[in-house]
Amino acid sequence: MKADYLPQSVKVLQKRDESADTFTLRLGMKVDHDPGQFIQVSIPGIGEAPISISSYSKDYLEISIRKVGNVTNALHGVKKGSSLFVRGPYGRGYQMSKLKGKGIVFIGGGCGVAPLKGAIEYVEKNRKDFKEIDLFLGFRSPGDILFTSRHKDWENHFNVHMSVDQIPSKTCYSGNVGFITDTLNKTPIQAKGTVAFICGPPIMMTKSIQLLAAKGFKDTQIYVSEEKLMYCAFGLCCHCMDKGNLTCLDGPVFRYDEIVRSRDGKA
Repeated sequence: MKADYLPQSVKVLQKRDESADTFTLRLGMKVDHDPGQFIQVSIPGIGEAPISISSYSKDYLEISIRKVGNVTNALHGVKKGSSLFVRGPYGRGYQMSKLKGKGIVFIGGGCGVAPLKGAIEYVEKNRKDFKEIDLFLGFRSPGDILFTSRHKDWENHFNVHMSVDQIPSKTCYSGNVGFITDTLNKTPIQAKGTVAFICGPPIMMTKSIQLLAAKGFKDTQIYVSEEKLMYCAFGLCCHCMDKGNLTCLDGPVFRYDEIVRSRDGKA
């Protein structure tokens, strides 16, 4: 068995809350990876969960986690200086080196912004290798907006379009209100020489793909991050199988034409 299939003990360097139900852990783990890949994180006696990498750094690894179950709730209780068990990274991420010279449209909804963040940071560090960059980031409400500490830097490097679905009463917010797909629809985007990365709720992803197609994007220019519960992470359990694709090996990042072919039975 390969060494990267075995969990290693990793120290938590930093913990920060991003919203009421989402937090980020910075781990003392130096590993080469592609943005969009994931790791398996475990706490003995509680369980293990697949979590997308939300950073791009040679010095550490960050994961941004939404509290939705036993493992993720237990991870929220982890303190700086304590240790977790980690294996990976796994899967196929965004092949950034193959996209040099292109523009990129990032479309993220809610916690789906987290897997995109690693690719955004890659572009930040290699800005001269890419053309126009647009970020379309949508959240349910102002309190759900993630990575606020990074927004200023992103605005200095990219065209940032942000929106919230609704504003709760007595909430101070002066930004855009409405679905992020409405903002995408209204914004002129040059399809030629551009690719799109999408991650978020299925309905948002479907609508975004339709809007991009109307703007001239082909299926080969669109990359989506699929979410499936990946137990083993190396293709043995087949729990993440979807129409012939193993999400843990063939994804979680897919070029959209690959998914269309497999679901139409043309692969």
